[in-house]
Amino acid sequence: MPAAFSDSAHTNLVDCFEALSLIKRYQSRLVAIVGSGKEKGFSTTAVRGGERTDPTVGSVITPIYETSVFAFTSTQELIDAVVEKTDHDVYTRWSNPTITAAERKIAALEGGDDCAVFASGMAAISTAIISLVSPGDHILSVRDLYGGTVELFSNLMKRFGVHTTFVDAADAGQIDLALTPKTKILFVETPTNPTLKLVDLARAVKVAEKSGANVLVDSTFGTPFNQQPLQFGCNAVVHSATKYLAGHNDVTAGAVVGTRELIEPMKKLRRVLGGVLDPHAAWLLLRGMKTLAVRMEKHNQNGQRIAEYLQSHPKVEAVHYPGLSTHPQFSLAKKQMKGFGGVLSFDLKGDLDCAIRFVDNLKLALIGASLGGPETLVSHPSKVSHYFMNPEERRKAGIADSLIRLSLGIEDADDIISDLDQAFEKV
Repeated sequence: MPAAFSDSAHTNLVDCFEALSLIKRYQSRLVAIVGSGKEKGFSTTAVRGGERTDPTVGSVITPIYETSVFAFTSTQELIDAVVEKTDHDVYTRWSNPTITAAERKIAALEGGDDCAVFASGMAAISTAIISLVSPGDHILSVRDLYGGTVELFSNLMKRFGVHTTFVDAADAGQIDLALTPKTKILFVETPTNPTLKLVDLARAVKVAEKSGANVLVDSTFGTPFNQQPLQFGCNAVVHSATKYLAGHNDVTAGAVVGTRELIEPMKKLRRVLGGVLDPHAAWLLLRGMKTLAVRMEKHNQNGQRIAEYLQSHPKVEAVHYPGLSTHPQFSLAKKQMKGFGGVLSFDLKGDLDCAIRFVDNLKLALIGASLGGPETLVSHPSKVSHYFMNPEERRKAGIADSLIRLSLGIEDADDIISDLDQAFEKV
């Protein structure tokens, strides 16, 4: 045997033994902590759930697999992956290890079987809806929705022969009356954006059973820390993961969680529509979720403190926050929520000009159209998130020109209150 061949064979053999040694060393930690037998606490799940110690180098953090394509050793191996005989990744529009880790973590936090992540919250919602309806079907939705979802239901789905009926989120009787045999989806937000109304999830599930409709819940405001709709029998939960899940105002993402039977068709439709999350964005989402529990504790505290402050302010007409005993659905909030979140809205005493003057004079709170990050943001729903909604529909949804939405960050509550005080002095 030639010496060169012998040296090469020896080197390859050593490399193989080293790789096998590393795999053996870490194989006990390859299985995600959630599902390993003993149920873990929420914060433990947020930190460790869904992720696996890298078997090659033992990396504690899930690597960013910043690749569009994955290689195979043979054509047959590729075919087996394409027809899903194996779970080998093929193409990042289909799946990617970093993306999959984010999906496992979100599923674990919500208590679901599976999760699909997307390039935005609206990509998640639209893909979920399209996967579940056909021309002639009916969607029953609460009226109090994010403006983009209203646009999807009112215009795009109508073009494809899917009709939507909107009802008051807080009126369970309206949901019951509007249900039809053709209703395939009951779509709800709870708490709603931006009026912070609640939907009784257990009752919604019971009503939907009459037509076999799937109950989809946009739980972006609630987060899995404060509520878990699947526990009430809902079929799927959607999130604008841009908000609390990622939590740092530095990534755009969406997610849908549910049973494998429900999520798998959404993943396949995602391949066609192309709304896949980028691996680097998935890594940022993973990083953000590790601190979800500690961040939500602070968001909840600030939300309650600022809501109580606003409630006693002479220039405020009404405060909308489910943690206040004066909220019409306070008893329901205590029943289906652990905490009440960092978003609230309030009606200022005055007209449109007063509201704009108040918003423009805030200094610590930044004018911005998002929520759920560490910075406190303020927005004027009638002129931002719901600007393109029909004025009559805005009126029906309780979105007046005097309504202001605050997303309380994790700054000190005293500093937020000082900022609000000085802005109130200007109106």
